[in-house]
Amino acid sequence: MKQVGFIGAGNMATAIIDGLIRTNAQYAQNITVFDVLEEKLEIMRNKGVNTTDSVVSVAEKCGIIVLAVKPQNYAQVLEEMSKADCKDKVIVTIAAGISTDYIAKALGCECAMVRVMPNTPLLLGQGASALCRRNISDEDFEFVYSMFANGGTAEILDEAQMNSVIAVNGSSPAYIYLFAKAMADYAKQEGIDEEKALRLICATFRGSAEMIEKSGDDIDTLIKKVSSPGGTTLKALEKLDEKDFYNSIIEAMQACTKRAEELAL
Repeated sequence: MKQVGFIGAGNMATAIIDGLIRTNAQYAQNITVFDVLEEKLEIMRNKGVNTTDSVVSVAEKCGIIVLAVKPQNYAQVLEEMSKADCKDKVIVTIAAGISTDYIAKALGCECAMVRVMPNTPLLLGQGASALCRRNISDEDFEFVYSMFANGGTAEILDEAQMNSVIAVNGSSPAYIYLFAKAMADYAKQEGIDEEKALRLICATFRGSAEMIEKSGDDIDTLIKKVSSPGGTTLKALEKLDEKDFYNSIIEAMQACTKRAEELAL
């Protein structure tokens, strides 16, 4: 089994680790984690995962190293990692805006890398992750790909698309939550029990996603099938069109990508 190291033990690292253990309970003994917070390491030890006391220790021990820290901490972490020989390692980055060029320059070597943009539903095994590869063997990439595919859906993109895809899957759960909040608040305003409304809303989201994936219809056709002439749905869509809802979503996604480009390293 491959030795996998995690620098950082936050929510995303935990989701990936739980996915590895879920597919093979014995894999815990092949995982090593470092975090600056002892309480997070204790949680990992309770899962049967190995912990260590430094970034360098992870880099020296493990063949695959997942950088699960915030973008603003990358410079410090990579400086520590550069003290180890990383040229034969596989580096996996899950931070928005961190390019493989930046990592290669910081480590001073052309090591194998995978850049990943996951999203928070990965915590429930329902994630949507975009991946790109650099200088990595098919065998190693297949393993890294499985780490994210085990926790939901995973798609392979070019690195040039990795900042743009943040708007598609990385940040987009927040748009959906906002839509759900508006629906739930309206239901409450109308005197509908909030818990019952949320169950209906969540079921509607799940069912609508299934229709997009499995009905065989394109999205425009699905919209038309719900929109009877002169009916209630069409009236709602007319109001959304009046408020330029569709273009507002596009503009929001463009703003997300622009910010990603501004923060990119």
